Amino acid sequence: MARVTLRNLSAHKIRLVLTAVAVILGVAFVAGTLVFTDTMNKKFDDLFNRIGKNVAVDVRAVKVVDSGDPGSARPPLPQSVLAKVRTVPGVKDPVGTVDGYAALVGKDGKIVGKGQNGPPQLGTNWTGDGIARMVAGRAPAAAGEVVLDKESASKAGYAVGDPVTVLVKAGPQKVTLVGTADIGDMMGTTLVAFDTPTAQRLLMKPGYFSEIRMGTTGPDEAALRDRVAKVLPSGTEAVTGAKLRDENKSSVASFLGFFRTFLLVFALISIFVGAFIIFNTFSMLVAQRTRELALLRAIGAARSQVTRAVIGEAVAVGFVGSTLGLAAGAGLAELLQSTTGGGGALTFTATPVIWSYVVGIVVTVVSAYFPARRAAKVPPVAAMRDDVALPQRSMRIRMALGSLLTLAGAGLMGLGLFGHVSNPAVPVGAGAFAVFLGVALLAPVISRPAVQVLGWPFARLLRTPGRLARQNALRNPRRTAATASALMIGLALITAVNVLGSSMRSSVESQVDKQFGADYVIEPTGAGGLSSDLVAKVRATGGVTDAGAMYSGDAKVSGKRVRYAAGDTPQMLSGTRAKFVSGSGTLGRDGMLVDEDTAKKNSLSVGSSVPVLFPDGRTETLRVSGVYAKNEFLGSRILSQSAYLAHTADPSVEVIIVTAHKADAATKHALEQTLSARPDVKVQDQAGLKADARKQVDGFVTFLTVLLVMSVIIAAVGVINTLALSVIERTREIGLLRAIGISRRQLRRMIRAESVVIAVFGAVLGIGIGVAFGAALQHALRKEGLNVLSVPVGTLVTYLVVAAVIGVLAALWPAWRAGRMDVLKAISTD
Repeated sequence: MARVTLRNLSAHKIRLVLTAVAVILGVAFVAGTLVFTDTMNKKFDDLFNRIGKNVAVDVRAVKVVDSGDPGSARPPLPQSVLAKVRTVPGVKDPVGTVDGYAALVGKDGKIVGKGQNGPPQLGTNWTGDGIARMVAGRAPAAAGEVVLDKESASKAGYAVGDPVTVLVKAGPQKVTLVGTADIGDMMGTTLVAFDTPTAQRLLMKPGYFSEIRMGTTGPDEAALRDRVAKVLPSGTEAVTGAKLRDENKSSVASFLGFFRTFLLVFALISIFVGAFIIFNTFSMLVAQRTRELALLRAIGAARSQVTRAVIGEAVAVGFVGSTLGLAAGAGLAELLQSTTGGGGALTFTATPVIWSYVVGIVVTVVSAYFPARRAAKVPPVAAMRDDVALPQRSMRIRMALGSLLTLAGAGLMGLGLFGHVSNPAVPVGAGAFAVFLGVALLAPVISRPAVQVLGWPFARLLRTPGRLARQNALRNPRRTAATASALMIGLALITAVNVLGSSMRSSVESQVDKQFGADYVIEPTGAGGLSSDLVAKVRATGGVTDAGAMYSGDAKVSGKRVRYAAGDTPQMLSGTRAKFVSGSGTLGRDGMLVDEDTAKKNSLSVGSSVPVLFPDGRTETLRVSGVYAKNEFLGSRILSQSAYLAHTADPSVEVIIVTAHKADAATKHALEQTLSARPDVKVQDQAGLKADARKQVDGFVTFLTVLLVMSVIIAAVGVINTLALSVIERTREIGLLRAIGISRRQLRRMIRAESVVIAVFGAVLGIGIGVAFGAALQHALRKEGLNVLSVPVGTLVTYLVVAAVIGVLAALWPAWRAGRMDVLKAISTD
């Protein structure tokens, strides 16, 4: 039977290559994701090992209020701690580090890097023992001198000795480049290093450090940590270098783990779609070889041998597809690495290799199993019949199972979206998967009326070719449904993403219309925030009536971390059109405002006392002064500006809210002139806020859509495969049609029309399910601010047209092949 398997593989090369494409694309996605994340893990491990190479103990402030971000800044350490650490026996070369935001401005006036969503723009003090290694010039020794990483200096067009502009929170700094350093592959990070006093003044606070690191003259890390801990003041801690490195690696591993899972979900979607194609292909191959399989049975082949022969073909296809997919995955990983700003060699481990072959071969074999079983059931006597065909099962079981799965999936989705479960993603994901399977099982039943309707225009416009195309699509509803279901899955998810994105855009625009009462807002585009000094400059700008700062901070209330806003309260409330349910917006030093949802959840009312723990370790009891209606711009809590400043060592303005005499082009131009030295700051009016929100949502939707396009490509390959096999299956029929007078052109039209009907049927199913999924998600997220349902009808119509185009393109090769058939040979085909 091994020879039979090899002969069949050789005889059906083109068909099996097309099937392998589905495996290749799915495995490439899996392999690329695993190789890329392994490479990133290795790079970060190397980076953190270099950072902590000579660190035996690290001294830092205790995180009283954990923001949930492992990389978030801790409260600063006073310089006096460094003096105490120096007295501890066994401590070697203790050094205080200063970390903050510093953006490099290139000669073209633009910031090197990509702002908030790009690589870090790191400002620090030059210590000489960190990740940076001097390659040209010298270390900064006084105010007005900096060292840059060599990659950023090159991008900005600077050389040692050039005047350089660096942006920090306080504003632009005119400095001189005195040296460049090699920081290795940090994926686009910009490094700006000052001397220590300058770094403290510009990035943090004079006399303070971010942390203090030291080596050891002999004691092991744990013993030295214990010695250092004895001299530390309250609110500080000492950890070993090993723990510091592990924490850094763990935080990155956590992010990369989420990113890997995120990408693998889309890879599995592609593989799931590919399973439909593989199943369809092997079902058709088995059907076309029914007589051949019966002959094998007649000459003594057992059922198990016939099954193994078909499974052997599946294993071969899976192996070849996995091998090519692994190679393609390496290319995809290289592409992903280049988009993150990184470079260098990829890291290959056994994990992507093992999973590539496991996924590729297992999915192919499982998909081919049922066709293989049907092949084994062909009776030997069938070899003596000319019209032998595999028996078709009743659709009753299929309908019952499909209906049950669809209803169960809808129930699980409802539980996840509207029920009280700890992890709603699990029932929602399981429910969506069940719905897809249920609809796929019901698709053959749905296909009959749907194809009748969708094929009607072709029957009217193309006449005989159109009628034949409709009948061909109806002839085998299971095959039509399996082909259409592959396209359905990808388009359903793309549609759901677009409905969600459109709803997000509409919801944000609605919130801006209802809650944005200021004339302008000024925001930083980088991660460093703004200085409060800038508020006075904005307020002094011509045409401006008033300007107020808005800050945000973290605190603990009842043991839970909460986010709050603070700043110029009257300007904040008027600029966001805040509406009070009770109390007023008048805040004293110990006042607090809460939104009505927070008040209900925590049983708060005007006059209630709330103990609040701040990041500096101090607790204050604040009094609720007012309860306001939910406001997306203000958040859930507002504290007084004085309370925020009293507990924040390094305050940063997040937004400046501006009121003008007249919100016109002249006023906006005046504000932009005031801020002309700050390319990291943007001025926005209501229209600008909406456009910015649309841009962000569109970017997110486009990103997800691109990831899902892989599944649509696989589905298109499936349409090609089905039509190609269908043409071979109908060779004699096509010959007869040509013999009775149908032209090659009409034959090609027939196959194209059949392809378009199948593709559009899949698109209609997918778009319908996608709209339902998107609407359900929007409804579930109403309390999160997604309060407007918007269905992008124009976009969905475009997808329908694209599906029809996919049908036309998929039919090109099968139609060309059918048109080239020799009539006499086709008629004589068995």
